[in-house]
Amino acid sequence: MKPIFIILCVLTILLLIGWLGLQVKPRSFMPFPQETPELKTVPLPKRLPAPVERFYQTVYGDQVPIIETVVIKGRARISPFGVKFPARFIFVHNAGRDYRHYIEATWFGLPFMKVNESYVNGHSLFELPMIGTLENDPATSQAANLAVWAEAAWFPSIWVTDPRVRWEAVDDNTALMFVPYGNIEENFVMRFNPDTGLLDSMEAMRYRDSGTNAKKVLWITQSVEGKKIEGTKLDAVGTATWLDQGLPWAVFTLEEVKYNVDVSEYILQKGK
Repeated sequence: MKPIFIILCVLTILLLIGWLGLQVKPRSFMPFPQETPELKTVPLPKRLPAPVERFYQTVYGDQVPIIETVVIKGRARISPFGVKFPARFIFVHNAGRDYRHYIEATWFGLPFMKVNESYVNGHSLFELPMIGTLENDPATSQAANLAVWAEAAWFPSIWVTDPRVRWEAVDDNTALMFVPYGNIEENFVMRFNPDTGLLDSMEAMRYRDSGTNAKKVLWITQSVEGKKIEGTKLDAVGTATWLDQGLPWAVFTLEEVKYNVDVSEYILQKGK
């Protein structure tokens, strides 16, 4: 029995060390060196669906900012393989068109898995250790285009300043948002909180896997009440969930957001 006991003790210790490593938050990335300039504004468009107009009046009032680029930094909990890893991330956007994602999953605060993902000029790229590199896979590109618009929940003025976006009413707290994807449109079901008027969730049919046999799954992003993006009424915490999994595979907490800074080189880089 003694060898079995020793093996059990070793396994317990290893599991404890593994668990402890997952409790250590990574250090935040260094602040982006540029500051947000004064934002120009335009009047809130007329004839928006009632819950949409209420949302914009709550967040911005009668004037909405013109946002062209965004740099977002923060920390997260991600579950790419069913285990919740602490992580830190950088998201860069040409609003409504391109993005770049860089995510580091960490253990004891040290990066062990790095994700490089981008969708620039309609070209999708996804790099993940153990999975490899995907370029311009049609399913991945469709998923990436939806991310362009879903992440605008952190800078939602683009949904009314970009003329390619259109809205349709559903009911007092729900609307459909149609966004461009090449020569067609995709749509989100937008659900607004009846008490606060803020955005609760977005739903869209999105490819989770790559390849010709990939199937769309309902993808749900949700805003978490509490912490706000500095200087705004927008929630700084958001989750992403696949309907068939039931629980969020990612929880993102924003720590820094910069608008209308120069990202012409930054969006083309890989890594931090």
